[in-house]
Amino acid sequence: MVEHSCPVHSRAAAPAGGHASAMRHFVVLALVMVLLMAKQAGAQGATQQVRLQSTASDRAVLTARLHRPNTRGPVPAVVLMHGCGGWQPEVLASLEAYARFISSNGFVVLNLDSFSTRNRAGGRVCGSLGELSRARDYRTHDAFAALQFLRNQSFVDAENVFLVGQSNGGSVALISALSRTASRFGGEGFRGVVALYPWCGAAGGTRLDLHSPVLVLGGGRDDWVPPDQCSRFRGRGQELSVTIYPHAAHSFDLRIPIQRYMGNLVGYNPQAAAATRTEMLAFFRRHIADGRTAMR
Repeated sequence: MVEHSCPVHSRAAAPAGGHASAMRHFVVLALVMVLLMAKQAGAQGATQQVRLQSTASDRAVLTARLHRPNTRGPVPAVVLMHGCGGWQPEVLASLEAYARFISSNGFVVLNLDSFSTRNRAGGRVCGSLGELSRARDYRTHDAFAALQFLRNQSFVDAENVFLVGQSNGGSVALISALSRTASRFGGEGFRGVVALYPWCGAAGGTRLDLHSPVLVLGGGRDDWVPPDQCSRFRGRGQELSVTIYPHAAHSFDLRIPIQRYMGNLVGYNPQAAAATRTEMLAFFRRHIADGRTAMR
């Protein structure tokens, strides 16, 4: 065995004044960090678990995490919807990170679990086209039940509720943005929807009659639900924007290594994940009606 010794460098002792100055700088930096953390915690406010009933045929009672900002209401709100795996640990971590980020910018956030009380968690839906199709239907009911739940809260600006979905939840977001879907649920829909790496076929075509503005964010390396069809979308009635991150795979916002899951490429892309936050927040702010009270 060969041992490698580390070279020792001699250094003249620092003058006492220099040491004191360095200590003062350290104390100032520490105070700044504490204040920033306190400000962020204050902006995020409280989190609680809530329950709401879906309007789907099973009338499932769903659990959700409600994040409230520490700002005076009523304020805009966002519904978050997971993908086909449900609240798997990495998925839940990603959604809760979104919730904290969005809440710290002045929004109420409802992180909705569609699968646990239906016994569909843990990836049971992902491997079956029939399960995925049924999930898109009952989860559209879930989305509009969440919309109504938030509109009934005194601290929510009822005219400014947005929807964000990952994968299967992104497909639900696309469906929820359509005029025919809004009509099906009483004519009122979301202020805007963000679909993260959705199955583009869920929209039922490439020419979309929209009730709500749509932002689609997909990955150029996604071979599970390739974003090509989304790139051909043309919207009528509302804004429709599609951004493809060329080097990102499916689930690019989950902090997991690039890997194959059920034969499909998935995994984290930090550039796409960071850009998603920026684009999402800009989309919300652009579409808030009457310039309401989310922090700018």
